[in-house]
Amino acid sequence: MVCFLAEMKQICLLSLVLVLTTCSPNTNRELENHVLEAELEFKIEAELGEGALWNYKSQELYWVDIEGKTLNLYSPTTKKNKVIVMPSRIGTVVPVDSNTVLTALENGVYKTDIETGSSELFVDMKKELNGKRLNDGKCDPNGRFWVGSMHLEQTKGSAQLFAIDHKGQLEMKIDSVTISNGIVWTADKTTMYYIDTPTSEIKSYKYDVDKGTISNANVVMKFSESLGHPDGMTIDAEDKLWVGMWNGKSVLRIDPNIGKVIKTIEVPALNVTSCAFGGDDLDILYITSARVGMTEEELQKYPLSGSVFKVRPGVKGVKCLYYKEQVSIEI
Repeated sequence: MVCFLAEMKQICLLSLVLVLTTCSPNTNRELENHVLEAELEFKIEAELGEGALWNYKSQELYWVDIEGKTLNLYSPTTKKNKVIVMPSRIGTVVPVDSNTVLTALENGVYKTDIETGSSELFVDMKKELNGKRLNDGKCDPNGRFWVGSMHLEQTKGSAQLFAIDHKGQLEMKIDSVTISNGIVWTADKTTMYYIDTPTSEIKSYKYDVDKGTISNANVVMKFSESLGHPDGMTIDAEDKLWVGMWNGKSVLRIDPNIGKVIKTIEVPALNVTSCAFGGDDLDILYITSARVGMTEEELQKYPLSGSVFKVRPGVKGVKCLYYKEQVSIEI
């Protein structure tokens, strides 16, 4: 009888260990971080694909090839990619109306007609961009265009984040950054998230939608080097962040409230640069990549680098924000 009770006790202990192992924090973390694979959407050898933005009105993916000096308008329906050659390297693009976009070039922000391909200077930034160029940016919930810079030699702390208001007035918002990159705002318009790539951090800022001011910087996510370096970023309908990882072969979904990766999209490209939700229901994540600076060995391993990819991640995005220009009314 004693032997039987001892055996039962041992069985119970083993069962308890099994339950605890199954419910351990490590296992939970693995379950939280679901892994999906992106597939090829459009094969192209872009040098530095970036600036992904879905125009929900035209049902097109706007994206840029910075080093190739091109603005691209891609239609998933027709599989055609309209290429507009720009006068200099282009960091990002945002829509103004059905025919006009703002393009961030090397000496300032231009208005570009996507029908004719012609561009005219909108905001001269030669003084601010001495030895630098414009990089990533987006429009905020009030229609201002936020765009950052980076030094051509990537000198630490020599770049800035700017905002252009409805009158075309330029204001510096953050100084002493190195590579200004991903930027998004929450649905309630109270928080802005921002990436300065070399810091390997996502910071949150308290955001005033009426004044266009930011304050109370706080680090919400610090990436380990093994994940790559955070680049372009978008936000979904649940206020979770999606970050392209340079040298990381992935897009990571981040919960900024807990500072953790909760989903990984594996991409068959070494340098993943930006992403945007698109499609009729904003449920397809389009992803840009780059091949600049890759070795022959890396290009052989990741031959699709520079292409555009897609995945259905199981959540929806939000509509892109247009730049709102104040139009003077003659009386």
